[in-house]
Parts: sequence; C-alpha cells; structure tokens
Amino acid sequence: MGVTAVAVNGQSQATVSFTAPISNGGSPITGYTVTSSPGGLRSSGTGSPLTVTGLTYGTAYTFTVVATNEVGSSAASTPSNSVIPTSPNAPVTVPGVPMGVTAVLVNGQSQATVSFTAPASSGGSPITGYTVTSSPGGLTASGTGSPITVTGLTKGISYTFTVIATNSVGSSNPSEASNAVWLRASSNNNGSSSTPTQPTPPTTSESDTTGATVLVNGKLENAGTVKVTNVNSQTVTTIAIDQNKLEDKLAKEGQFAVVTISVDTGSDVVIGELNGQMVSKMELQQAVLEIKTDKASFHMPAQQINIQSILDQVGKSVALQDIKVQIEIAVPRTPVQWVPNESTEGTIAIVVPPLDFTVRALYKDSTIEVTEFKAYVERTIAIPDGVDPNKITTGVVIETDGTLRHVPTKIVLLDGKYYAKVNSLTNSIYSVVWHPLDFKDVELHWAKKSVNDMGSRMVINGIGHGSFNPDQDITRAEFAAILIRGLGLKLKAEASGFSDVDPKSWFASAIGTAFTYNLINGFEDGTFRPNDKITREQAMTIMARAMTITKIEAKPLQNTGQVLNSFTDSGTISNWAESGISDCLKFGLVSGRNNTELAPKAFITRAEVAVIVQRLLQKSDLI
Repeated sequence: MGVTAVAVNGQSQATVSFTAPISNGGSPITGYTVTSSPGGLRSSGTGSPLTVTGLTYGTAYTFTVVATNEVGSSAASTPSNSVIPTSPNAPVTVPGVPMGVTAVLVNGQSQATVSFTAPASSGGSPITGYTVTSSPGGLTASGTGSPITVTGLTKGISYTFTVIATNSVGSSNPSEASNAVWLRASSNNNGSSSTPTQPTPPTTSESDTTGATVLVNGKLENAGTVKVTNVNSQTVTTIAIDQNKLEDKLAKEGQFAVVTISVDTGSDVVIGELNGQMVSKMELQQAVLEIKTDKASFHMPAQQINIQSILDQVGKSVALQDIKVQIEIAVPRTPVQWVPNESTEGTIAIVVPPLDFTVRALYKDSTIEVTEFKAYVERTIAIPDGVDPNKITTGVVIETDGTLRHVPTKIVLLDGKYYAKVNSLTNSIYSVVWHPLDFKDVELHWAKKSVNDMGSRMVINGIGHGSFNPDQDITRAEFAAILIRGLGLKLKAEASGFSDVDPKSWFASAIGTAFTYNLINGFEDGTFRPNDKITREQAMTIMARAMTITKIEAKPLQNTGQVLNSFTDSGTISNWAESGISDCLKFGLVSGRNNTELAPKAFITRAEVAVIVQRLLQKSDLI
C-alpha cells in the first residue's frame, strides 16, 4: 500500500494517508494501525487517513501501516516519506525540497507525467502548490500535489524534470532532476484530414564521400562506399563494404579479425552492408563485424549470422554474392510504447531512447530477418549526458506487445563515457531502465544484495506489498521461469510436451522455453511436476546446463574429486546429478548449506535461487 505522511504545522502530529492492500486475505479488513519510527507511536482506525500525535518537534519521522482482519495482521507497509513536525514558535521558512522525482511519457502524446513525494518539511506554513520545470525548454506545469503532467514536449528531445514546492513564504530549491524521457521524432502528421494524394517518394542524396573508412583490426582502410538517404524523415547512412578490398585485408590479418564500421554523423539509421560471400569468408576466419554509431555499437560475430541457413531459405542455387546482408542500428521508425509487466513491483523509468538492432538478408524481393543467435551477441548503448549511471538497473527488450524483458547488462566506462553493455540471443528494440527495488523482508537477510539486485533487474518477483519471502521453498515451475528471465531468453510458444503442463498456465511458455534450450528434463512418466518443490540437486543440474548457454569464463576453483569429497553427505547425491553439481561447485555458483553438508535432497529456497542466478551471470561476465 502507498503510504504518505504530512506534518500538521504547529502541532506535534502528522496525518498519514494510505491505500488499502490489494488482497484482504479472504476476510474483511477490520482496521489499520500506523506506527512511527522512531518512537513507536501508534494510531489505529478503520481507514485512511490516520493522525499520529505526540511527535517531538524537530525530529524526522517515517510511518508504516499494517492491516488487520479476523486472522491477524499483515506485514508492515513500506515506510512513508519523512516528515519533521515544527513548533508553533519556529520561524516560518520556504519548504524543503521535493524528493523522488520520476517521469513517464504518456504514450502517443507529447507530454510526460511527473511524480514526486512531498518535502520532509513544509517550512512551518502549508504548501500551496508545486511547479514542475523541464530541461531543456523550461516548460512548466503546476498543481497542488503529485503527479503533475507537463505538455508541449518536442519530439526527438530528451527531457528531465525538477520540482519546487511553494508556501506563503516562497518557493523551495529545485529537486534533483528526474530520469530522462524521450519522445521519438516521427514523420509529420498533424492529425487533420485531407484528400488522399500520391505519396511523395523519399528524398535521396548521396554524400560527397567517395569511399568509406573501415577499420580492420584497428587499421584504417578505404574499403567501402557511403550512401546517405532520407526516408520518411529519417536520415539513413548505408556503408557498403567492397568485397575485394575486404577479402584482401582479411587474408593479411588472418583469424579473428575485427572489421569496424564507424559512423558519428548523428544519422537516425546506420546500416553496414556486405554480400553473402563476404559473410561466408568472415565465418571461416571467425571474424567479427562491428557497427559503431554515436548512440550504440553492435558486435556481430560473422558465425552468428549463419549464412548457410539464409541460403537454405532463399534457395541453394543462389550465388552467395547475390545476397545482401545488412546489420542495422536504428532509431525506431514509429513511436515505441511500453507497459509495465503485471508482476513487476516498483516504478520503472525508461532512461535511454529505444534503439532497434536488426540483421537481415535481402535477395530480390525476399527479406529474411535473423532474429535469434546461437550465442550471446553484444550491444553497447550510450548513456546520454545528464543521466546518472548509478540510476540504471538493466537493459531491456521492448517486446511487440509493449512488455519489457530483462537482458543481462552491465554499465561500463569507455573513453570517459558510460555505456550499457547488453548481451542477448535475439534482435529487437532495446532500451535501458531504472527500476530500484528493495524488498523490506530481506533487510537483515544474508542474501539481501542478490535478492534486491535480481528484483531490480526484473529477474525475480516479490510476493506483493514489498515482500519477497526469501526462505520459502520454490517450485519447479518458478525456478524455470526465474532462470529464463535471468538469461534474458525470449519466451517461445512451443509446447514442452509434458503431460501435466497446461498450455494456458502462467508457466507454460517458460517451461516450453527451458525445454527448447535443453535446460530441463521431465520425469520418466512424461510429467514435469511444475508445482512440486525443486531440490538443490535438481536446481544445480539445470544451472550446469545454463552454463553452456552463457559460456562461463570463470576459472574452476578446484577439481571434481576435491569438490564432492569435501561434503560429508556427498554419498546422497543422485548419480545423474553428480556432474552438474560438480560444475556448479567448481565454478563457484553454489556452496553447501554449511561447511560440511551439501544437502542435495533438500529443497532450494527463493533466496538461494536469487544468489545462484546472480552468480551465473556475474561469472559469465554478463552483469
């Protein structure tokens, strides 16, 4: 429940407002109790708001709320904002600074909704209003509380927002800036009706550059041509690489060459273009094609393009040099809309404008998109100036239905600029989000950091009301779903074939995806038993299979014999689980329940799962 507090000016009390919980537990709620911190002062009643009295002037307080029904009381809510009651004799000043400012674009409109919490102090005089100001542009909007909507945003510009509070004395200092939001520029359409006309063909203009500069292993080469066009109000820069020049350079450089196309002209769309014969040659030499722009880079091993699969689709009689292969980084051609996932807790803010990464093959009138890869492909997304790199939790794929999918991401500093390094097995539209999450019931738990990190990355979900229940055992279906989210795998519609997995169940697609990637097996009777609790040895076996996807690079800590023999209960490990458990122990993904016991037959807890998934991604250098 959302809890807010306001100090009553000149009195030693505060008014605490809150919303009812999502669930009443199957029994009517009979009352609520508000508790202060510090002091433990309480106030009870049947609904919001409630007033807590007896506060000490000049002391900062927060408040929590519990709901009660005939069964008992709920867990305490997340604490409210902080308030400081002021003495009636205290001098009246301007308010404190509003806090927790976040901005979200209103889909399809040139406006943003800005949310914030009230200042800790009203200055001794009631706050009469708030003003939100955009940067750049200085657009303003006012209101008496949160949220406030700012209109008139210009497409193609990244905005942040600050908030000031005003009372009878004057206005506060501006708050810290919000996250950045960005409204993509699109083709001109004022919404008015008109007589249909023949569409105007896109204007095309070739640049004066006679050749494109390409880097092969960092060495400048004039090995291509540049064409700049304007398509539907987007600037498109295409660099076509010369086959003879490239093959000559590859022959000199040998295996593992990196071919880099760099464009920093601010183009909306950048395309690197080769033919199929060039891609085939690069595959044989295990070369990499890298596209770099001022917004992002795309690190594409030629083997991941899989030119043979493309040839099979267009016809084996087609000459490879007649197939065009394009690798593209683009500002999406139409506005990207997204919606928070139903199970995701907390506030999500898109902090980097979305970018579309595409690999396609062209032959005559046929277009074949390469949407999936057999290994993780790296993209780096530039963090815009003014965006705090500490306020980024993960990269995401924005799916066609607007939902967000976590992809393994870490923030890196390269040549004085911050980037989000994103690894994924698919092509799609990518962005970067700020989604801070702290589960209240892990505050003193040994797995606190891992649980909150995986929650912020949208890999694990809470149980509601800001709680995680870390020591609860986890089911086989829940484990499969968490691992799929952790790896950033796109859910597949294919059925798993297990007789007890209902295609309409919430976990069907996760289990089907895990089965497709050879992460899970069922039982001999054809079942998966999704609602059974999963044992530690079952979980470790699955994690070992996941290591083959992430290509874990950490060095083994010790050999197999030393690993298993160090536990007194190693004899209870099932034969089929020995290899997987050994791998997980060798690479430091798991440890024993204590120094002497592995507990392979014990059920694994939610906290333990958060820890081992985080370790897998960390030791695979993905986060």
